[in-house]
Amino acid sequence: MTGEVRDWITMVLVLVAAVMCLAAGIGLLRMPDVLTRLHAATKPQILGLIAMMADIALNTPAVVTITMAIAIIFFQGLTAPISAHMVGRAGYRAGSVHRESLLRDDLARRIEQAERTQKH
Repeated sequence: MTGEVRDWITMVLVLVAAVMCLAAGIGLLRMPDVLTRLHAATKPQILGLIAMMADIALNTPAVVTITMAIAIIFFQGLTAPISAHMVGRAGYRAGSVHRESLLRDDLARRIEQAERTQKH
């Protein structure tokens, strides 16, 4: 691959990553509650990371670099949704969620069942 083509691909991938980071930041500022903020932050963050890791793997095509990029994407893709889920549950219990905007609230029923079970 010629240097000029690689530079153009790098420019596009870095621009995509920057736009994803900007979208996540705007989403964090504009969204009203914890759940929507988590959604706005988690999705673009993973896509931006994938674009950045693809750029790094493209510009440094060594086995070690590509393996590390794949591992970073895999573990970030594994941990980001889990941590967002846990933060969302904590925000729900703390009352930082607009419950009237939820279409379905399965967690309320489970919390009530757990509290009833603890009392007995």
